[in-house]
This record gives sequence, structure tokens and C-alpha cells, in this order.
Amino acid sequence: MNSNEINIAIVGATGAAGGTALELLLERNHPTDKIVAMASERSAGKKIQYGDTELTVVHATVDAFEGIDVALFAAGGYVSRRLARKVVEKGVFVIDKGSIFRMDPTIPLVVPEVNADDIEWHPGIVSTPNCTSTPLVMVLDALRSLSPITAVTVATYQSVTGTGVAANEELLEQSRAALAGENYVPQVYPHPIAFNVLPHIDDFLEDGYTKEEQKMLNESRKILHDDSLRVSATCVRVPVEISHSESVQIEFESNVDVLDAERVLSEYDGMIVVDDPSKNEYPMPLSAAGRDEVLVGRIRKDTAHENGIALWLACDNLRKGAALNALQIMDEALRRDAFKPAAQRMAT
Repeated sequence: MNSNEINIAIVGATGAAGGTALELLLERNHPTDKIVAMASERSAGKKIQYGDTELTVVHATVDAFEGIDVALFAAGGYVSRRLARKVVEKGVFVIDKGSIFRMDPTIPLVVPEVNADDIEWHPGIVSTPNCTSTPLVMVLDALRSLSPITAVTVATYQSVTGTGVAANEELLEQSRAALAGENYVPQVYPHPIAFNVLPHIDDFLEDGYTKEEQKMLNESRKILHDDSLRVSATCVRVPVEISHSESVQIEFESNVDVLDAERVLSEYDGMIVVDDPSKNEYPMPLSAAGRDEVLVGRIRKDTAHENGIALWLACDNLRKGAALNALQIMDEALRRDAFKPAAQRMAT
């Protein structure tokens, strides 16, 4: 099957990640008649611009997936829980962006540059990681070729589109109000996000970490196939529209040379080293926005740890952090002729 022959459903097409998936499909010139935009019942009938044409949003029901080959779910855990397995029964290959299936041991959690082989054992569903885990595991996968990794300390600086369209609108409206000296009551976040940072993403757990921070530990271990990996994360929401950034400190079993680290990072698929402090060149959210690659820079020895490397990265959270990774999973499954569940493929 040619990629342009695939019938694709985008579930959550009116949201930030779903909209980005449509943008990426347009960049690939995927035919309009091979795309079905799906969303909630209240969005049914809406028109979404797709190049010179329009897509009419349909209500995401089980029957709506008739004739679909691949479904990208980007509509939240409730929708995935309600529909995904039923859709698989109709012969659809499901790629889920949400967190509902990520830690299910029967479902692969995939970043194609890191663990594409895991696609081979999928049961009809492949999950994609949290948008902060994706660039982190790519960096760790590159660097562990130099020495085994013992521990990671990461602080994230996450854009508001990680929360969704409403959060981005809140940032813009709050910023206008603040500059005009007007009051604005937060609706999406517990505190103002304009001209502020919130060290609070998702719910707090009993140990003081948040669910978002726990995801970075659990998802990194699953993707890298390393249950002994130690990850301590602090996740922070910042007043940025697009792109997540991360400050990462990595401890190794043995000494890692900075030049070797730069080399393996620059050679890694989907990654670009931007690291010339003398010219003020380093990754930034603005430079990462709209790009498919993870930008890495500020690579240096970690002065707090004998065998440590410190670095900084930026990644478009809507592209590689979400929609692009999902489409790359689709591409890899197509290349492997692995749209059907592993059990069905083995039976034939």
C-alpha cells in the first residue's frame, strides 16, 4: 500500500494536536478524500480548512470508522477508553496520543527513532509518549551509546499548547489584560500564566511529584527498556505558545567527553545540535516551533557530578512531541506491513 492510499481518521481534529496532524498531512499532500476529521458531537458539521478544500467534521462514533485504515486519537483519555479497542475490532490500526494506554504492558509505547521494533508486537494499538518524554528519550538513547546512564535530573519548561487550545487563548488574553492594567480571572490554570511560571503540571501525588513528572520516569523506562533508570523531573508551565524546553543533567557509569556527546547527538536521526555560545546560538522555543527536529545545545560537563553531562533542548510539542511522532509510527508500521495486530499477522 502506498502512503497516500491510506484512509486516515484524525480523532480530535478540532484540537491543537489534531490540527497539527492535519497540517502535517497537508505538507505530505495526503489526499483530502483519504482523511476523515472526527471530534465530539457538538463539533460535528464544522468545517476545517485543508489546503484549498475543506473537511467536514463528523461525530466520532464506532460506525464512523468504517473503511478507515489508521486512526490517530488526540481527543483525550475518555474518548480513547470508549472507542479505541472497539475500533481495533473493525480492523483499524490505532495510534493513541493520550496517556490511557502508555503504561499498559500489552501496548507498545513508541518513539520510532528509539524503539521502532516494538511496533512489531502491537495488539492493534500503539501509544505515543508524553510530549516531554519524547525528546528526552531521544537524547538519552543517543548518549547511552557512550556509557550506561545511571540517573537523569530534568527540569521542563512547557508551553501552554501542551494543555490545549483554550490554554493558549488564556495566555494571549491574560497578556493583553496585564499590559492594559486590567484584571483577568484564570480559567484553565489555578494561577495566571501570563508573565508567570507555574511549577505545577497535572495532579500532585503523595510523594510531592506530579503525574506529569511521574510520566517522565515511567515512560522513559518503558521506551528505553531500562527499568533501573532513575529520573527526577520538575515540570513547569511557562508563558510560551509553542515548544517545550528541558534542562537535562545526565549521570553515566563512566566519564563521557563533551565532544563525543556532541558527535553522537549530531549524528542521531531527528536531532540537530545548536551549540555556539560565542554567537549566542542555542535552542529556543521560537527556533524549535514549526520544526520536526529536536534542537540540542548548551552541552557541557556537569560540575556537580563526576561523570555527568548537562545540556538544554527545545522541541515543538505539537509536532515531534505529538502529531509527527504519531505519523512516524504510522510510516514505520506501513514499512513493516504491520497495521494488523501481531496475533493476526502471526496467524497468517
